[in-house]
Amino acid sequence: GLFGVPELSCPEGFQEAQDRALQESEQLVQKACSTPPGPETVMIFDQLSDSLCRVADLADFVKVAHPDTAFREAAEEACRNIGTVVEKLNTDVELCQSLRRLLADETVMSSLDPETRRVAELFMFDFEISGIHLDEEKRKRAVDLNIRILDLCNEFLIGTHIPNKIDKHVLPEHIRYNFTAEGNYLQVAGLHADCPDDLVREAAYKIFLHSNAQQLARLEELLASRNSLAQLVGYDTFAHRALQGTMAKNPETVRQFLEKLSEQLSKRTQKDFQMMAKMKMKLNPHNSMLMPWDHPYYSGVLRAERYNIDPGLYCPFFSLGACMEGLNSLFSQLLGISLYAEQTKRGEIWSEDVRKLAVVHETEGLLGYIYCDFFQRPDKPHQDCHFTVRGGRLKENGEYQLPVVVLMLSLPNSARGAPTLLSPGMMENLFHEMGHAMHSMLGRTRYQHVTGTRCPTDFAEVPSILMEYFANDYRVVNQFARHYKTGQPLPKNMVSRLCESKKVCAAADMQLQVFYAVLDQIYHGKHPLKKSTTEILKETQERVYGLPYVPNTAWQLRFSHLVGYGAKYYSYLMSRAVASMVWKQCFAQNPFDRAMGERYRREMLAHGGGKEPMLMVQGMLQKSPSVEDFVDALVSDLDHDFETFIMDS
Repeated sequence: GLFGVPELSCPEGFQEAQDRALQESEQLVQKACSTPPGPETVMIFDQLSDSLCRVADLADFVKVAHPDTAFREAAEEACRNIGTVVEKLNTDVELCQSLRRLLADETVMSSLDPETRRVAELFMFDFEISGIHLDEEKRKRAVDLNIRILDLCNEFLIGTHIPNKIDKHVLPEHIRYNFTAEGNYLQVAGLHADCPDDLVREAAYKIFLHSNAQQLARLEELLASRNSLAQLVGYDTFAHRALQGTMAKNPETVRQFLEKLSEQLSKRTQKDFQMMAKMKMKLNPHNSMLMPWDHPYYSGVLRAERYNIDPGLYCPFFSLGACMEGLNSLFSQLLGISLYAEQTKRGEIWSEDVRKLAVVHETEGLLGYIYCDFFQRPDKPHQDCHFTVRGGRLKENGEYQLPVVVLMLSLPNSARGAPTLLSPGMMENLFHEMGHAMHSMLGRTRYQHVTGTRCPTDFAEVPSILMEYFANDYRVVNQFARHYKTGQPLPKNMVSRLCESKKVCAAADMQLQVFYAVLDQIYHGKHPLKKSTTEILKETQERVYGLPYVPNTAWQLRFSHLVGYGAKYYSYLMSRAVASMVWKQCFAQNPFDRAMGERYRREMLAHGGGKEPMLMVQGMLQKSPSVEDFVDALVSDLDHDFETFIMDS
């Protein structure tokens, strides 16, 4: 069966696994309600969470990645059913009472260790944000709103990817071949951001982002429902609810962070836009005004022209085997951890190119498993991501339940006999996702509710972004980057050029991220919104980003992160700031420093979500960073490295 779960040798097995989980959860609910307050209460709640998550997490992965439609549909159904049960349990008064009794008992509470206390509080928080303290009628409304929000999220997400169609005669004949033809129509399925033809990018932008009444209605209902739910359970706005327990703590801090960052970036961004406009004028003298569809393309042209970083020059040095060796060597030096390929049993994997790795510590032994689903295949989503399939926890019998994760990339399938070669971007993504996997393996908490990456969103990206700093350091790259034919190492100046090229137009790229984050905060801020979502987009784009809004477009309807990162899109920037500070202070001197690796494990990875994120950051940096420190860290990363500049000059 999939992942070694016997029932999952066929799609119908999801029903069986789900029934078993629901049966188990009913028994655990009864047990929780009849157990006197004590550490056992938290243990039972965690078992309850585990029995549901073991099915839901696995199904979450299968519903997007399994090549067989029947498996995908069965998993989708299981997700929905378990989701509904979770919403009901979160409003189960009797279940909540058993936890309340524990939290109210000061003697017992003071005898609990910090992790158990935090987990008890996190479970309570789940009850409270579901409206447990409300009367029955309002509680029912909270459950209904939660279920409606789940449906709207799914519908909105599907809508973000649906191509737009246009009558082919509307477009000039010489650019039609760029789009898929369907009878008299052309399908536009994306922004064609890398296309050298300005007209193709402009057409794709205006057509793909053309407003759609149905999707607009979904977004408006989603934002309004989230706001109603937040207010129903006692928060001012959805953002206040979403930011509880994060590093930022509240929308005010996020606002300050984004405003100060924007202020610090503005001169550099203007300079970047001027460079892009100059380049556009050089290549297209008739039309030099910089538009939103130009930014990704011309920043790429500038990068390539200034640093000659054709990915084709780099790929031969980054075979998949070499990159995996590099990760193995880095983890072994920093953390005493090795990755071993393991044979899979029949039916355990969903595609024959999936590889299973055992993660083994030199003294602690087996820590868990990583399934590597690295290659493109039809119907597989094109995003790189990390899935927790099973969380780690200490079981009742004293054994540790080993974590299981999947890393999903979309690498090209290699030609027969040749190794898979990665572009520098793919190599960096591999390191990024491996950062999440190590967090999952080393966040060995007693409770699966806070295991590994089950921590606040603005902290969850720190370990993965930190790995990008390792991937961009010559000392690290030099350990593994070898030409697959000649064995020659990647020259140092090629790595330096690559790193410096990433700083070209980086201020404008970061400003774009700030714009998305500000937009997300406004959408999830005070309701009713003062204007329509499109008018807010126009105003925010011109104020924060600086490139003109294009009439009749509605970029927000393609903003899929509003689903999973509602009110938390800023997390990428804040996590990057923390990762940058950790890198500079702890690893820039020596990226293989074992003592620092151990400190990093002890202070940041080991707690999963079982400790307040800011306390983990403080433990690592040995000081408490301010919003200004975060902004300075991000901005100082944009400065060019003088040594490389001299070498290249």
